Amino acid sequence: MNIQRWHQRFKNLPYLLTPPIVSLLKNKWRDRDRILPDIPDHELYKPVFSPWLGNGEFGGIRDHMSRFTLVSPDRAWVLYKLAINAKNLKGDFVECGVYKGGTAHLLAHTLQNRDVRLHLFDTFSGMPQTNKEFDKHREGDFVDTSLETVKKNINYSENVLFYEGYIPDTFENIDVKYVSLLHIDLDIHDSIINTLDFFYNSVLPGGFIIFDDYGFESCYGARLAVDKFFSDKPEEPICLSTGQALVIKS
Repeated sequence: MNIQRWHQRFKNLPYLLTPPIVSLLKNKWRDRDRILPDIPDHELYKPVFSPWLGNGEFGGIRDHMSRFTLVSPDRAWVLYKLAINAKNLKGDFVECGVYKGGTAHLLAHTLQNRDVRLHLFDTFSGMPQTNKEFDKHREGDFVDTSLETVKKNINYSENVLFYEGYIPDTFENIDVKYVSLLHIDLDIHDSIINTLDFFYNSVLPGGFIIFDDYGFESCYGARLAVDKFFSDKPEEPICLSTGQALVIKS
Protein backbone atom coordinates (compact mmCIF):
# COMPACT_ATOMS: atom_id res chain seq x y z
CA MET A 1 0.00 0.00 0.00
CA ASN A 2 1.52 3.36 -0.98
CA ILE A 3 1.65 6.28 1.46
CA GLN A 4 -0.97 8.32 -0.36
CA ARG A 5 -3.57 5.53 -0.28
CA TRP A 6 -2.78 4.76 3.35
CA HIS A 7 -3.22 8.40 4.29
CA GLN A 8 -6.54 8.63 2.41
CA ARG A 9 -7.92 5.56 4.20
CA PHE A 10 -6.97 6.57 7.72
CA LYS A 11 -6.97 10.38 7.62
CA ASN A 12 -10.34 10.56 9.42
CA LEU A 13 -9.39 8.10 12.16
CA PRO A 14 -8.62 10.78 14.81
CA TYR A 15 -12.08 12.25 14.32
CA LEU A 16 -13.78 8.85 14.62
CA LEU A 17 -11.95 7.88 17.80
CA THR A 18 -13.49 10.53 20.01
CA PRO A 19 -13.37 9.91 23.79
CA PRO A 20 -16.94 8.49 23.94
CA ILE A 21 -16.24 6.09 21.09
CA VAL A 22 -12.96 4.97 22.64
CA SER A 23 -14.70 4.41 25.98
CA LEU A 24 -17.45 2.39 24.32
CA LEU A 25 -14.94 0.18 22.52
CA LYS A 26 -13.01 -0.44 25.72
CA ASN A 27 -16.17 -1.40 27.61
CA LYS A 28 -17.33 -3.71 24.82
CA TRP A 29 -13.97 -5.49 24.84
CA ARG A 30 -13.79 -5.73 28.63
CA ASP A 31 -17.39 -6.97 29.10
CA ARG A 32 -17.68 -9.25 26.08
CA ASP A 33 -17.65 -12.44 28.21
CA ARG A 34 -19.23 -11.02 31.34
CA ILE A 35 -22.48 -12.60 32.62
CA LEU A 36 -24.54 -10.32 34.81
CA PRO A 37 -26.08 -12.40 37.61
CA ASP A 38 -28.85 -9.85 38.20
CA ILE A 39 -30.42 -10.42 34.75
CA PRO A 40 -33.31 -12.89 35.21
CA ASP A 41 -33.06 -16.01 33.05
CA HIS A 42 -29.74 -14.92 31.57
CA GLU A 43 -29.16 -18.48 30.39
CA LEU A 44 -32.06 -18.05 27.94
CA TYR A 45 -30.24 -15.40 25.88
CA LYS A 46 -29.26 -17.63 22.93
CA PRO A 47 -28.22 -15.04 21.72
CA VAL A 48 -31.49 -13.14 22.18
CA PHE A 49 -34.01 -13.85 24.95
CA SER A 50 -35.73 -17.14 24.07
CA PRO A 51 -38.37 -17.83 26.74
CA TRP A 52 -39.74 -20.86 24.87
CA LEU A 53 -36.61 -22.72 26.01
CA GLY A 54 -37.41 -22.16 29.68
CA ASN A 55 -39.58 -23.99 32.17
CA GLY A 56 -42.66 -22.80 34.04
CA GLU A 57 -46.20 -23.42 32.80
CA PHE A 58 -45.27 -23.21 29.13
CA GLY A 59 -42.35 -25.61 29.67
CA GLY A 60 -44.78 -28.27 30.89
CA ILE A 61 -47.10 -27.71 27.93
CA ARG A 62 -44.16 -27.75 25.50
CA ASP A 63 -42.76 -30.99 26.89
CA HIS A 64 -46.14 -32.72 26.75
CA MET A 65 -47.03 -31.64 23.22
CA SER A 66 -43.53 -32.30 21.85
CA ARG A 67 -44.41 -36.00 21.61
CA PHE A 68 -47.15 -35.40 19.05
CA THR A 69 -46.59 -32.14 17.20
CA LEU A 70 -44.57 -30.76 14.31
CA VAL A 71 -44.80 -27.20 15.67
CA SER A 72 -41.49 -25.88 16.99
CA PRO A 73 -41.26 -24.43 20.53
CA ASP A 74 -40.91 -20.84 19.32
CA ARG A 75 -44.10 -21.09 17.24
CA ALA A 76 -45.89 -22.77 20.13
CA TRP A 77 -44.78 -19.90 22.38
CA VAL A 78 -46.27 -17.31 20.02
CA LEU A 79 -49.57 -19.20 19.96
CA TYR A 80 -49.49 -19.61 23.74
CA LYS A 81 -49.07 -15.88 24.37
CA LEU A 82 -51.74 -14.95 21.83
CA ALA A 83 -54.13 -17.40 23.48
CA ILE A 84 -53.51 -15.86 26.90
CA ASN A 85 -54.41 -12.43 25.49
CA ALA A 86 -57.35 -13.69 23.42
CA LYS A 87 -59.08 -15.47 26.29
CA ASN A 88 -59.89 -12.05 27.77
CA LEU A 89 -62.20 -11.39 24.82
CA LYS A 90 -65.73 -12.77 24.71
CA GLY A 91 -65.23 -15.25 21.93
CA ASP A 92 -64.48 -18.90 21.24
CA PHE A 93 -61.21 -20.39 20.02
CA VAL A 94 -61.10 -22.14 16.64
CA GLU A 95 -58.32 -24.31 15.24
CA CYS A 96 -58.42 -25.58 11.67
CA GLY A 97 -55.76 -28.21 11.05
CA VAL A 98 -55.22 -30.32 14.17
CA TYR A 99 -53.09 -33.30 13.11
CA LYS A 100 -52.28 -35.17 16.36
CA GLY A 101 -53.45 -32.41 18.67
CA GLY A 102 -50.26 -30.70 19.86
CA THR A 103 -51.40 -27.10 19.55
CA ALA A 104 -54.97 -28.12 20.40
CA HIS A 105 -53.63 -29.36 23.74
CA LEU A 106 -51.92 -26.00 24.25
CA LEU A 107 -55.13 -24.09 23.52
CA ALA A 108 -57.27 -26.37 25.67
CA HIS A 109 -54.84 -26.01 28.57
CA THR A 110 -54.93 -22.22 28.23
CA LEU A 111 -58.73 -22.25 28.39
CA GLN A 112 -58.95 -24.33 31.58
CA ASN A 113 -61.58 -22.98 33.97
CA ARG A 114 -62.82 -20.53 31.36
CA ASP A 115 -66.31 -20.46 29.87
CA VAL A 116 -64.89 -20.55 26.36
CA ARG A 117 -65.18 -23.32 23.80
CA LEU A 118 -62.44 -24.69 21.56
CA HIS A 119 -63.61 -25.84 18.12
CA LEU A 120 -61.31 -28.25 16.27
CA PHE A 121 -61.66 -28.91 12.54
CA ASP A 122 -59.77 -31.67 10.76
CA THR A 123 -60.27 -34.81 8.71
CA PHE A 124 -58.39 -36.62 11.51
CA SER A 125 -57.29 -39.01 8.77
CA GLY A 126 -54.74 -37.11 6.71
CA MET A 127 -54.55 -34.41 4.08
CA PRO A 128 -57.54 -34.00 1.72
CA GLN A 129 -57.22 -33.43 -2.01
CA THR A 130 -54.79 -30.60 -2.69
CA ASN A 131 -54.42 -28.00 -5.41
CA LYS A 132 -51.54 -29.05 -7.65
CA GLU A 133 -51.16 -25.48 -8.92
CA PHE A 134 -50.20 -24.14 -5.48
CA ASP A 135 -49.54 -26.98 -3.01
CA LYS A 136 -46.60 -29.30 -2.50
CA HIS A 137 -48.51 -31.49 -0.06
CA ARG A 138 -50.41 -34.41 -1.49
CA GLU A 139 -53.64 -36.12 -0.58
CA GLY A 140 -53.00 -38.59 2.24
CA ASP A 141 -50.10 -36.74 3.90
CA PHE A 142 -50.24 -36.79 7.73
CA VAL A 143 -52.40 -39.90 7.73
CA ASP A 144 -50.90 -41.19 10.99
CA THR A 145 -53.58 -39.76 13.27
CA SER A 146 -57.21 -40.28 14.29
CA LEU A 147 -59.94 -38.56 16.27
CA GLU A 148 -59.42 -40.98 19.16
CA THR A 149 -55.69 -40.23 19.19
CA VAL A 150 -56.31 -36.48 19.33
CA LYS A 151 -58.83 -36.79 22.17
CA LYS A 152 -56.30 -38.78 24.17
CA ASN A 153 -53.45 -36.37 23.47
CA ILE A 154 -55.27 -33.18 24.42
CA ASN A 155 -56.99 -34.54 27.56
CA TYR A 156 -60.48 -34.17 26.12
CA SER A 157 -62.98 -32.03 28.03
CA GLU A 158 -66.56 -30.93 27.41
CA ASN A 159 -65.64 -27.45 26.18
CA VAL A 160 -63.63 -28.96 23.30
CA LEU A 161 -65.73 -29.69 20.22
CA PHE A 162 -64.60 -31.82 17.28
CA TYR A 163 -65.67 -31.49 13.64
CA GLU A 164 -64.45 -34.46 11.64
CA GLY A 165 -64.47 -34.19 7.86
CA TYR A 166 -63.57 -31.90 4.99
CA ILE A 167 -63.45 -28.11 5.07
CA PRO A 168 -65.73 -26.31 4.23
CA ASP A 169 -68.36 -29.09 4.61
CA THR A 170 -67.80 -29.20 8.37
CA PHE A 171 -68.65 -25.50 8.71
CA GLU A 172 -72.34 -26.13 8.03
CA ASN A 173 -74.72 -25.61 10.95
CA ILE A 174 -72.03 -24.90 13.55
CA ASP A 175 -72.73 -22.69 16.56
CA VAL A 176 -69.84 -20.22 16.57
CA LYS A 177 -70.95 -16.59 16.81
CA TYR A 178 -67.80 -14.82 18.03
CA VAL A 179 -64.17 -15.88 17.71
CA SER A 180 -61.31 -14.35 19.69
CA LEU A 181 -58.56 -16.59 18.30
CA LEU A 182 -58.46 -18.42 14.97
CA HIS A 183 -55.48 -20.72 14.50
CA ILE A 184 -55.03 -21.97 10.93
CA ASP A 185 -52.55 -24.77 10.30
CA LEU A 186 -53.93 -26.28 7.11
CA ASP A 187 -50.86 -26.03 4.86
CA ILE A 188 -52.88 -25.87 1.64
CA HIS A 189 -54.32 -23.02 -0.40
CA ASP A 190 -57.99 -23.84 -0.92
CA SER A 191 -58.74 -24.93 2.65
CA ILE A 192 -57.22 -21.70 3.99
CA ILE A 193 -59.32 -19.57 1.64
CA ASN A 194 -62.46 -21.48 2.65
CA THR A 195 -61.66 -21.05 6.34
CA LEU A 196 -61.08 -17.32 6.04
CA ASP A 197 -64.23 -16.90 3.95
CA PHE A 198 -66.26 -18.49 6.71
CA PHE A 199 -64.66 -17.22 9.94
CA TYR A 200 -63.21 -13.79 9.11
CA ASN A 201 -66.36 -11.82 9.96
CA SER A 202 -66.78 -13.77 13.22
CA VAL A 203 -63.38 -12.72 14.60
CA LEU A 204 -63.84 -9.98 17.19
CA PRO A 205 -62.04 -6.63 16.92
CA GLY A 206 -58.73 -7.11 18.69
CA GLY A 207 -58.91 -10.86 18.09
CA PHE A 208 -56.13 -12.82 16.47
CA ILE A 209 -55.79 -14.89 13.31
CA ILE A 210 -52.53 -16.83 13.37
CA PHE A 211 -51.23 -18.83 10.40
CA ASP A 212 -48.71 -21.50 11.35
CA ASP A 213 -47.43 -22.25 7.87
CA TYR A 214 -47.30 -18.87 6.10
CA GLY A 215 -43.53 -18.59 5.73
CA PHE A 216 -42.55 -22.13 4.80
CA GLU A 217 -41.56 -22.92 1.25
CA SER A 218 -43.19 -26.34 1.57
CA CYS A 219 -46.51 -24.54 2.14
CA TYR A 220 -46.19 -21.84 -0.49
CA GLY A 221 -49.91 -22.07 -1.25
CA ALA A 222 -50.65 -20.94 2.30
CA ARG A 223 -48.92 -17.60 1.79
CA LEU A 224 -50.65 -17.11 -1.55
CA ALA A 225 -54.01 -17.75 0.09
CA VAL A 226 -53.41 -15.34 2.97
CA ASP A 227 -52.05 -12.56 0.77
CA LYS A 228 -54.90 -12.98 -1.69
CA PHE A 229 -57.59 -12.90 0.98
CA PHE A 230 -56.26 -9.83 2.78
CA SER A 231 -55.46 -7.87 -0.38
CA ASP A 232 -58.78 -6.00 -0.05
CA LYS A 233 -59.08 -6.08 3.76
CA PRO A 234 -58.05 -3.35 6.23
CA GLU A 235 -55.66 -5.68 8.06
CA GLU A 236 -52.10 -6.37 6.92
CA PRO A 237 -50.66 -9.82 7.75
CA ILE A 238 -47.50 -9.58 9.86
CA CYS A 239 -44.84 -12.06 8.76
CA LEU A 240 -42.99 -13.41 11.81
CA SER A 241 -39.45 -14.79 11.91
CA THR A 242 -40.90 -18.07 13.21
CA GLY A 243 -42.54 -18.74 9.83
CA GLN A 244 -45.97 -17.76 11.12
CA ALA A 245 -48.08 -14.80 10.11
CA LEU A 246 -50.32 -12.82 12.43
CA VAL A 247 -53.41 -10.74 11.73
CA ILE A 248 -54.97 -8.56 14.43
CA LYS A 249 -58.59 -7.96 13.54
CA SER A 250 -59.49 -4.31 13.24
